[in-house]
Amino acid sequence: MAKVGIVMGSDSDLPVMAKAADILEELGISYEITVISAHREPDVFFEYAKGAEKKGFKVIIAGAGMAAHLPGMCAAIFPMPVIGVPMHTTSLGGRDSLYSIVQMPSGIPVATVAINGGANAGLLAAKILATSDPALLERLKAYSGKLKDQVVEKDQKLQQEGYRAYLENMKK
Repeated sequence: MAKVGIVMGSDSDLPVMAKAADILEELGISYEITVISAHREPDVFFEYAKGAEKKGFKVIIAGAGMAAHLPGMCAAIFPMPVIGVPMHTTSLGGRDSLYSIVQMPSGIPVATVAINGGANAGLLAAKILATSDPALLERLKAYSGKLKDQVVEKDQKLQQEGYRAYLENMKK
């Protein structure tokens, strides 16, 4: 049974939302990923959000661009946490999406990550689930340790090569 629902308004959002799926996979969290338009197929969306709890979802990650109603509408129907991922847009650079998701009315909260922040949405979902899953908490700690090790390795390389050589190697 999937613990996290990943939903997006368009398949053009998939490259960003796939980053959430990648994180969940790495941490051993089951998920279901789907494309549903709250505007173009409201009946299908309503059934998705209404049935998410019964499916076993504990968190929904919802990505949307422009008017970005999908995360807020999920939060209006689904009784557990919803994480909104604002998508970058060509007209306003994603600020329209960000404002639409973050400016929810009182009583309908949506946790919101950065524009195109799919990976952080996956991590936030994992952290929410880890509050009641000690094994997942340990996997999250190991993930954080891996990130730290990567930074240490990069600094060691920088110190060995010097910044000019390091920059040149980054361009390759």
